[in-house]
Amino acid sequence: MGAGEHLERLRSGEAAQRVFGEPYDRPDGATVIPVARVIGGRHPRATPLGVFVVHNGKASWTPAVDGSRMALLGGLIGLVSAGLATAAVLRRPPWPDISIQKITKH
Repeated sequence: MGAGEHLERLRSGEAAQRVFGEPYDRPDGATVIPVARVIGGRHPRATPLGVFVVHNGKASWTPAVDGSRMALLGGLIGLVSAGLATAAVLRRPPWPDISIQKITKH
């Protein structure tokens, strides 16, 4: 893949929606480059994706974690599991069957 193909991919593809922030240096000598995704046309909104950390000539990617989204997902999973457990208990209760038999004398 040549340089022209890389540039075309950056212009037309998903990478065109990414925004790289201003790099800054940390005291330990590492350079941090923030990355965000821009969504929307008229009223754009940036969502953080993570950071590139360049230290001793090696680059590493550290993704951003959205704690509120994880909490929402955990709550939804809990509600779904509670609903499934309730449906299972109502369909077949965990207690033994009780039956009444009428005894007739001959």
